[in-house]
Amino acid sequence: MAKESFNWKGLFVNEDTDKEKNESPEPVIAKELENKFPDQQQQYFTENSLPNPFLTDILAVYEKGFESLNAQGFDFFELYKSVMAVGVTNPQSYKMAFTMGKTINPSLTKEFLVDKAKFYIAEIEKVHSKYDTDGKTKKSTLDTNISAQKQSLTKSITDLESKIAQLQQELATKKAELLKVGEGNREQYSEIQLKIEANNFAKNKILESINTVLTGVNQYL
Repeated sequence: MAKESFNWKGLFVNEDTDKEKNESPEPVIAKELENKFPDQQQQYFTENSLPNPFLTDILAVYEKGFESLNAQGFDFFELYKSVMAVGVTNPQSYKMAFTMGKTINPSLTKEFLVDKAKFYIAEIEKVHSKYDTDGKTKKSTLDTNISAQKQSLTKSITDLESKIAQLQQELATKKAELLKVGEGNREQYSEIQLKIEANNFAKNKILESINTVLTGVNQYL
């Protein structure tokens, strides 16, 4: 049986920035069989049909965690590795793996394999539950922060729109006053202009008559 449950990190926390200085990594139990089973790339896990950039890395975390639970001797983990390599839908792969296991552990039984499989499943479920809770908590906190920011910005926008509306109203009032200034003084302006023109005309008229008389004086006297 495994020495301890695995402690996976890095699903929602960046280890480079959040890792505690005094924290030491938990030991991972790495065992090797006396007889090697076929090994090949496990496309069962690495195929990624979803556009999720984190899926490959997190799948690798689960695979490492699964492996860290493995104890010495032959149990469900070794059977699993062999069957995955040979073919999960091939009945012969199960029989071959079980036969190989019996050569390593003569007391190996189907019941033992089933119990160990349940153990692995339970441990993986525990880890998933922990990080699922952590992820949802972080998501909830982020949602709360986003909501608060939106409310604050919405209020600021509303205040600015209110000020803009007020300024637009003041602008319209000033424009109206500007028009009134021109209209209200138009009559007075016209009167002054007419008086200036009359003054010029009167001056020219009187000077014209004076000059006419002056010319007569110089000519006839």
